[in-house]
Amino acid sequence: MNHKHRAVLHALFAHPISANIDPKLVGSVLEELGADVAHGGHSQLIVKLNGHTHGFHNTHHSLSKDEVAAMRKFLEDAGVDPARDFPL
Repeated sequence: MNHKHRAVLHALFAHPISANIDPKLVGSVLEELGADVAHGGHSQLIVKLNGHTHGFHNTHHSLSKDEVAAMRKFLEDAGVDPARDFPL
């Protein structure tokens, strides 16, 4: 994982929650983690990772705090720990 992707992954888990994360970079990070990312109907993004599936709103703007919190919960449930697996 390159430095830019690590920074995005750590930003998803940062406290306080950031509301300035580019969704295109998040998609790249998910794919690099091995996730299957597909476009569903009604502007939805379907993400499958480590046996977990979640639908996210496909936005072209920065992720909202609620979207970041949902992404963080999904990644935690899928067993992703940036501090352990991808230290800065």
